[in-house]
Amino acid sequence: MTGVREWRSYHQTSWGQVHIRQAAPQVTTPGEDISLVLFHESPLSSRVWELVLPESGRLRRVLAPDTPGYGLSDAPPRDDLDIPDYASVLLEALDEAGSEDMIVCGVHTGASIALEVARQSDRVRGVILSGVALLTEEERIRYLDSWTPPIPMTSDGEQFRWALERYHRIWGVDTPGWMLNLAINEVLQVWERYSWGYRAAFRYDPEPALRGLRLPTLLLDPEFDLLADKDPLVQAMVADCRTKILAGLPGQMHLRAPKDTSHHMEAFCVQIVSERR
Repeated sequence: MTGVREWRSYHQTSWGQVHIRQAAPQVTTPGEDISLVLFHESPLSSRVWELVLPESGRLRRVLAPDTPGYGLSDAPPRDDLDIPDYASVLLEALDEAGSEDMIVCGVHTGASIALEVARQSDRVRGVILSGVALLTEEERIRYLDSWTPPIPMTSDGEQFRWALERYHRIWGVDTPGWMLNLAINEVLQVWERYSWGYRAAFRYDPEPALRGLRLPTLLLDPEFDLLADKDPLVQAMVADCRTKILAGLPGQMHLRAPKDTSHHMEAFCVQIVSERR
């Protein structure tokens, strides 16, 4: 098995710099010219893919950008920009990074971004989706009204209690401490704008992109993901939808089961390469 090299890079876009984590085989395999691009959920960063990168990077180049406003990427110029805008800027960064034909993968907000990247770029050869926010109008309004309250910032540390309670509520009280530490650090780092990507995702309706998708698509979802109830709707809308449900997982497949996640993504990538020949 060939070794893996990992590195980070910054790429200039119309919104400033976008930070990308990358991994690739030490020795390039002939014919493996499709990259895998990983988009994360809000309000986290490409850190959530850190355990997947060395696994998936054994066989192909993998790029995991920080969505603008999160992680180490510069913030968007304002807070009312939408998913197609985020996708366009991330494509600028990927173009500058020299990404080849690609398979795009996204979780939650990242799934919406992956769909829009696939709409905007003719270099996308396949799509992997996990947790598609295919919301009803009532759900959309409820999420916009209640999901992103202001974070209290006080000298007695109320913000830390707020973040811990939030992730206990949405990830579960049995979430490992290292995962809670990652999430709490990420959300508090961007506390003033943590809602921006969330709200863009809640405003976005993925149905037109799903119905218009003519690329091979893998729905890769934890069995008990927060948005797992949307999976049958996604399957019905996508022309070529292949499905793998990760049994027993409550969510966060890239953190809780990185090897399995990478295995299923790579199997899909191999299928895409084979079908193109």
